[in-house]
Amino acid sequence: MRIIGLAGWSGAGKTTLLVRLIPYLIGQGLSVSTIKHAHHAFDVDTPGKDSWMHRKAGATEVLVASGARFALMHELRGAPEPELPDLLWRMQPVDLLIVEGFKRFGHPKIEVHRAANARPHLFADDPAIVALATDSPPPGCALPCAQLDDIPAIAGLALAAATPAERLARVPWPS
Repeated sequence: MRIIGLAGWSGAGKTTLLVRLIPYLIGQGLSVSTIKHAHHAFDVDTPGKDSWMHRKAGATEVLVASGARFALMHELRGAPEPELPDLLWRMQPVDLLIVEGFKRFGHPKIEVHRAANARPHLFADDPAIVALATDSPPPGCALPCAQLDDIPAIAGLALAAATPAERLARVPWPS
């Protein structure tokens, strides 16, 4: 399994790009999974449902399964937020794992930048940024660049820069 990240300021279009990139990569015959970092409290459960009541009652983990999907919720209950390497081993192997967020971790990343946001580029301060997906390439930038709407070019950048996830994991990789 190889890993690549998408990093950028809020509103740059990371999620929009990701939901266009995933079907393109699948159409190329690749299996793709994602990890999304949230900067705030979030809930994937519905208040009042059984799984929600299990968590609220104090369960550390609640796994909900059906014939269509399963979801594992793990309550940190005051423990530190897990870092990306601590989460990688929980993922099933795929051809490409795309990480949205976790911009402070050192995995290879494509910076998603939109000029209208009027925010500075991240690549100047992050050596792990290996390419840019932008609507306005900065003059003199030595990194490979692709236009935000050029999904094939961005897919090429992602595949060229992706690194084996085993290099980043802190626990032994499952066999």
